[in-house]
Parts: sequence; structure tokens; C-alpha cells
Amino acid sequence: MGRNSNFTVFILLGLSQNKNIETLCFVLFLFCYIAIWVGNMLIMISITCSQLIEQPMYFFLNYLSLSDLCYTSTVTPKLMADLLAERKTISYNNCMIQLFTTHFFGAIEIFILTGMAYDRYVAICKPLHYGVIMTRSKCNTIFTACCTGGFIHSASQLLLTIFLSFCGPNEIDHYFCDIYPLLKLSCSNTQIIGLLVIANSGLIALVTFVILLLSYFFILYTIRAYSAESRRRALCTCSSHVTVVVLFFAPVLFIYIRPATIFPEDKVLALFYTIIAPMFNPLIYTLRNMEMKNTLRKVWCQIILKRK
Repeated sequence: MGRNSNFTVFILLGLSQNKNIETLCFVLFLFCYIAIWVGNMLIMISITCSQLIEQPMYFFLNYLSLSDLCYTSTVTPKLMADLLAERKTISYNNCMIQLFTTHFFGAIEIFILTGMAYDRYVAICKPLHYGVIMTRSKCNTIFTACCTGGFIHSASQLLLTIFLSFCGPNEIDHYFCDIYPLLKLSCSNTQIIGLLVIANSGLIALVTFVILLLSYFFILYTIRAYSAESRRRALCTCSSHVTVVVLFFAPVLFIYIRPATIFPEDKVLALFYTIIAPMFNPLIYTLRNMEMKNTLRKVWCQIILKRK
């Protein structure tokens, strides 16, 4: 228990107070969670069991799928359990763990998407030097930097939260423990902490989003001189990544770039980056990628034939 807290349990208000809506949401999120596990595991097994793992783009996609699974698992199982429970509670310690893990895996996802954009930039803008720049050692360094950045971000979020005092109502108007709803509950002076949270979460999201935009600006500028077929191939490779970035970043920026206030819409928007984006990522990367589709078919045909 935090030393400044007068209670050990928070009550999560969840998505709705209507039991019929909660049952419907449970069925929907159960389907989504199964789809997330099946889709991302298919991608991870297919990449690991094929030559694609040697390519930097698929090296990052493999870890993006892993971070998707970890990220959504910090929120979705608890959300589904609460949808069927009469009383939705979470202990102070579990709340802090959930806060740390969601920001840890969420930040890793943001940084991996940035790493993937860098890979696409090098592949299209510096094709002759691609093999020299994007070595396995460089890819490992980028992934290590993603994990380190995620840890620094989430640890700083946690440090800002554990020194808050909670002495009033203990109802969190959300379906998981996040920084803004906790700031609203606190009886401490949260003005400075609110600014630090924006500087931490909001600026990380904004800066990485600007970097992503710049990388695609340079890509579009470079492919002007390409032939129509080469342009189409380059745009096809990047379109999957752009779709994932927009789906993930739009709600994140809306929630974290503004002053420390919460809106009723925040809970619905949070579903986009905690459940919907991790579910659609495998579909986006496989349906729009012929190489990935061929590998999926080849790897799983081999697995089925071996079993027979």
C-alpha cells in the first residue's frame, strides 16, 4: 500500500452500469481477445519459423506482435472479469502494477513503430546502403533502446503516482488504472504532476508521431523519381504501417497531449489502443502484404503435413 493512501482498494466504474451492455461487451471483448492471441501468435510463429526473421522489417513486426500480446493482456482479462462481476475492485498495489505495465508495453509499442518507420525510410531512401545500415546488431540495439525507453517512461509515471495522496472517494471512472483518472481522485496538489505527466506521456507520443510523419515525408519525396510500379510497391509496403500508426496514435494523442482532465469519451477511445489496434495489427500486416501471406501459407502447410 502507498504510504500516502488511506485505503487499499479502488473501485473501477468500468464502461457501463447497464448489465445487458456489460454482457454484450464481455462477448465482444472475448472474441477480440481470442482474435488478438490467434492473429499475433500466427504472425510470430510464421516469422520465427521462416527466413523472414532475417529481414529487419519482420524482425520488428515479430516484436510488435509480442508487445501487442503483452500490452493488451495487462488490461483486457481484468476488463472482461469486471464485466461479469457485481463489484469491480482493484487493490492499490495491483493498480500501480497495471499502471506500470500498460505504460511500459504501450511505450515499447510506440518505439517499435518508430523503429519500423526508420527501417522503411532506410529501405526506400537509401536502398544501396540498406544491408550495411540495418544489420542484425543494429536491429537488436534499436529493440533494446525501445525496451529501455519504455521502462524509463513507465517508471517515471509510477514515481509520479505513488507519492499522491488518496483520501477521498476511491471510484476510478475508467476500466483500468491510468494516470489521469488517478490524478482526479487525488487530494494532493496535482498541478505540477499534471504538467510532468503531459511532458512525459504527451510529448513522447507527439515527438514520435512527428518523427513518423517526417520519415514518411522523406519517403514520399524520394519515390517521386521512381517508376509507377516501384512507387506502387513502396507505397504498398508503407501503407500497412501508416494504418497501424494512425489507429494507435490518434486516440493516444487526444488523451495524453491535453491538460490533466478526463472526458467520458476517453474510455471508448482507450479501447482503440488497448484492444482494437492489437486486434487489427495482424490483419493489416498480413492482408496487405503478399510476402507475409505466402509465408503464412507455406509455414502452416508444412506444420499440417508434418502432423499428418
